[in-house]
Parts: sequence; structure tokens; C-alpha cells
Amino acid sequence: MSPVSPAPALRLETDASGSRVSLSGDWTLAALTADPRQLRGELESVPMQAAWSLASVSRLDSYGALLLWRAWGRRRPERLEVPPALEPVFQRVEAIPVLTCPTEPPYRFLDGTAQVGRIVIEIGHHVVGFVALIGQILIDLWGLVGDHKRWPVFEISANFYKVGVRAMPVTALVGFLIGVVMSYLSALQLRAFGADSFIVNILGLGIIRELGPVLVSVLVAGRSGSAMTAQLGVMRVTEEIDALTVMGISRYVRLVVPKVVALTLAMPLLTLWGSAVAIFGGMVSANLQLDLSFDYFLNALPRAVPVANLVIGLVKGAVFGLLIALVACYFGLRVRPNTESLSANTTTSVVASITVVIIVDAVFAVATRSIGLPFR
Repeated sequence: MSPVSPAPALRLETDASGSRVSLSGDWTLAALTADPRQLRGELESVPMQAAWSLASVSRLDSYGALLLWRAWGRRRPERLEVPPALEPVFQRVEAIPVLTCPTEPPYRFLDGTAQVGRIVIEIGHHVVGFVALIGQILIDLWGLVGDHKRWPVFEISANFYKVGVRAMPVTALVGFLIGVVMSYLSALQLRAFGADSFIVNILGLGIIRELGPVLVSVLVAGRSGSAMTAQLGVMRVTEEIDALTVMGISRYVRLVVPKVVALTLAMPLLTLWGSAVAIFGGMVSANLQLDLSFDYFLNALPRAVPVANLVIGLVKGAVFGLLIALVACYFGLRVRPNTESLSANTTTSVVASITVVIIVDAVFAVATRSIGLPFR
């Protein structure tokens, strides 16, 4: 059997020279947790100018030293007797920094300005990192020129299937419902003015030129963009990306380039597919609401929507796919090796992708305002 540790004890003596406190026993975590409230009360009742003697203390750990340190007001008493064996414990406790609550800033009216400055600096860091990513991709692509054996063809094909083919069902469903809703709402207004035939112009221009590319891009950003960020983030957490670097394999050639190329090629096709299904939904709704035949709708659509609008929609799809893939890979490579960073960067990736798509769409709208419009 192990010997029983002596219980901690505190003895207070008062004489003509003043008060004297003598400690004895084991002042350790195991011994002090038996009745800590009573011991703390005895320590608080000791006079401030009392002399302390720890000569009879058999054992002392950081818990006991910290208990005494707080009772002393975080400074050594003027009259203190500490055995040399216990001195290193108190030195460690003295080295612990004192944490204080932050004081209220003197100029509260500058908080908004400081917040704006932090946002601007953070955006600047993201822009610099994004440009660096594009530059690294271009450097790696230049290294692949003339060496077709190093091209990640299988990775591009696999990513094309995941972001393109597997996204067709949800794109068709949402596109069909959007077409039905647009046709139904437009029919209510056009019927009041006797302009039923103009529903072809509204659906054709609205879906092929604007709504189709933006709608598909938002769906792809939420579905494929988040998946890309999460995949790269998990590889960062599990150190697979570092393993590729150790083996001399470029992370950009094997991970980033296939995603960027596949989504850039798949987005125009998805845009064409989603727009076609949306127009079909609008055509069905127009037939039910305005009694417009399918034959009339299909014959009037080429006259109402010039081919330039289709080209603009496909170019938008390719540009949106390129930007979504770049943003997703950028935030995926920024993930730190913890789950909180993974979730935060995935969320930021989706929000940033949708924001970039809307901004670039506005730029397209201004740049192509005089192209492909039948009535000018």
C-alpha cells in the first residue's frame, strides 16, 4: 500500500512581533480538492502583513502555488520563508502573464471607419491571392505546352462528368419551373393589353440572354463550387496536398487545372440545356394560359431572339464557369488544417462565387447593351 499523504494544514500564530502563518502537509491538487472552500476561507482571513513559512510543506504543485499566489494578491509577502526545493514552482507561477479585459477604445466614433478599413484590406489580400493563383495556373499550363503526356486528361474527364452530366437533372428541374413561372406571370400582364404574342420575346430574351446563364451559374456555384472547395479543403486537412508536393507533383496541374478546364467547358453546355428546358416550360405554360400553339412558339422564337443572344449566353456561361472554378479552388487551397476553417471557407466560396457572377453579369449587360436586341 502507498503511504497516505499528509493533509494540508494552515496554522496562524499571533505574538508581539505580529502574525505568523505556518503551512504544512501536501499542498497539491489531489490533497486540496477535498475541502477547498474552508481552506480558501482560512487563507482570506490571514492579515496582509503576516509572515509566511512554508518550511513544513512536504509537497507543492502548481495548483497549490497558484492558490497561495492569489491569496497573496499576486505578489510575494515581505516576510516569506520558502525552501529551495519549492522555489522553482513559485517561479513558474510568477511567470504566468496577467490577462486583463480590453479597455474601451477612446474614440468609439472611429469604429466604423476601422471596420471599413479592415474589410478593404481583406479584400485586397483576396485579390492579390487570386491573381497569384491565376498566375501560377498560367505558368503550369505554359509548362504543359508541347508535352501532351503530362496533361491531366482523366482528371478533366472525371470532373467534367461530375460538374456537367450529374448537374443536368437539377438544372432541368429548376429551369422548367422558372420557365413556367415566368410564362405564367407574363401571361397575366400581356393578356390585359392583348399582347399575347410578345410572350415569346419576353421568354426568349430573358432566359437565353440573362436568366439562363445566371440561374445555372448560381446552381453550379452552390453544387459544384462548394464541392470543389470542400474536396481541396479536406485534402488540406488530411495533408494530401503536402504529400503531392513532397512527391514533386504540382497541386495546380493535378487538382486545380482539371476543375477549371472541366467547369469552363461544361458551363456553356449546361447553360444551353437549362435555357432550352426553361423555354420548353414557358412554352407549355403559354399554351395552357394563352392558347399559343407549340408550332407558333417555335416559329416565332428565332425572329424574336437573334442568334447573337445565344452566343452571348454561351460566352457568359463559359466565363461564369471559369470564375466559379477559380474562386472555389482559391478558397479550397486557403483552408487551414481544422474543420472550422473548412466550413468557413466553403461558405465564403459559395457567397463569393455568386457575388462575382452577378457583378460580371452586370458588366456583360452594359458591354453588350447594343448587341442582339431586335428593337433598337
